[in-house]
Amino acid sequence: MALRFMGIDPSTDGDECPTVWVDEETADIVVQGWKADVATENECLETGRIPDSEAVVRIPARMASILRMAADAADAAELHRAVG
Repeated sequence: MALRFMGIDPSTDGDECPTVWVDEETADIVVQGWKADVATENECLETGRIPDSEAVVRIPARMASILRMAADAADAAELHRAVG
């Protein structure tokens, strides 16, 4: 696995902040975020269960541009694999 760092919360205090990467082998977007509170998890459960292998995390809206950049990088990697 080769993770490409895309960005960290622009309001970071420099430690333990939401972060986004793209896996260059699979084009998956990898996120580190704040664990969702119980109320948020309960609302998410209204649309389906959350398997033990998954988690609900929050990424601040101020990171939208970083997520867009990661999505573009993932799309480009996926396209490269399809063509290559």
